[in-house]
Amino acid sequence: MKKLFFLALIIFCAKINAHSQELYVFTEPASNMPTKSIGVRITNEGMNNPDFMSRTIPEVMIGFNKNLMMHAQAFLSDMDGKYRLEGGSLYAKYRFLSLDEAHSHFRASAFGRVSTSKRPTYTRDINLEGDNSGLQGGLIFTQLLHKLALSATLGYAHAFENQDRQIVGMPRPNNMLSYSLSSGYLVLPFVYKDYKQPNFNLYFEILGKTDPSSGQSYLDLAPAVQVILNSKTRIDLGYRFQATGNIENRYTKNMYLVRAEFNFFNVLK
Repeated sequence: MKKLFFLALIIFCAKINAHSQELYVFTEPASNMPTKSIGVRITNEGMNNPDFMSRTIPEVMIGFNKNLMMHAQAFLSDMDGKYRLEGGSLYAKYRFLSLDEAHSHFRASAFGRVSTSKRPTYTRDINLEGDNSGLQGGLIFTQLLHKLALSATLGYAHAFENQDRQIVGMPRPNNMLSYSLSSGYLVLPFVYKDYKQPNFNLYFEILGKTDPSSGQSYLDLAPAVQVILNSKTRIDLGYRFQATGNIENRYTKNMYLVRAEFNFFNVLK
């Protein structure tokens, strides 16, 4: 029985390693985390606007089954003075299509998010990970081709009215169309031999948003690196910067991201 358990564990972790290049840093893939698993993340984001500010995002992720997973996040930052709890978010993703081949697969998922935030709502760049309260929904499509993973995301967000926190003379955010193209490449290991082998992945993502009411938009470029240890611990380091755009008062403009993630497999009954 023990031999069967360890064999299953090795096969399971090998599968995680083989698809590690889908673990994008700034976006989510269409694939889900393993069934009956729990992940814990801590993310730190920093930016100059014009003074240095930072945000910390603790997060818990749950894989209910192969098609459904959920994230719960809290947001803390010093963007409005003292470091404080800003709000929180619930994110759910449902995979509705899987096409598998020997060294490739295609996934399609739908996602939704609801967020709350105590921050003043005066920027058109609706960001539901700390800056705005609102709802978001969208679709994700991910294609794995051996060591290369490509992904596209399309989303639509609506910000809740917060007139009591509105700054006079500043635009009130309303709706925002978001889109992204992401690529991830597995650099190491060259040949998989053991699930304890470290994985090293390179990422490049293009992140954009458009305000449908004004036509204002921006496009960011976001390179990143990632290390995975023992198929359970993940470390991300990335930086996003604006390539073009005309949306003012952006908080995610020229932002670094550092993240540590710890996964616990087969812990839910």
